[in-house]
Amino acid sequence: MSQKGKRKDDATASDGGGDSDGGQAPPRKAPRQDSDDSDDIVVCELSKNRRLTVRSWHGSVVVDIREFYVKDGKSLPGKKGISLPIDQWNKLVKHMPEINEAFGDA
Repeated sequence: MSQKGKRKDDATASDGGGDSDGGQAPPRKAPRQDSDDSDDIVVCELSKNRRLTVRSWHGSVVVDIREFYVKDGKSLPGKKGISLPIDQWNKLVKHMPEINEAFGDA
């Protein structure tokens, strides 16, 4: 009979060989908190569900433009959005007159 498609670990687990931790599940990871909400500075609300905030992310300051959603009465950040480091934000601000000019033509 062929062992095609079977993992090597299956053979050792079925015969009692290999390392065993007594059948216990691995410990659960603690929920990761990437930023502290108290450090967020809401600069402006762009719409009902969009905000521009300045916050600390992994030790650096970013400008975050993000959609929010409400869960259990609490407003939480969603996946849709962008976090710009200061250098990219400054580049965007530098090109703002060109961006405004492009909107003027539309």
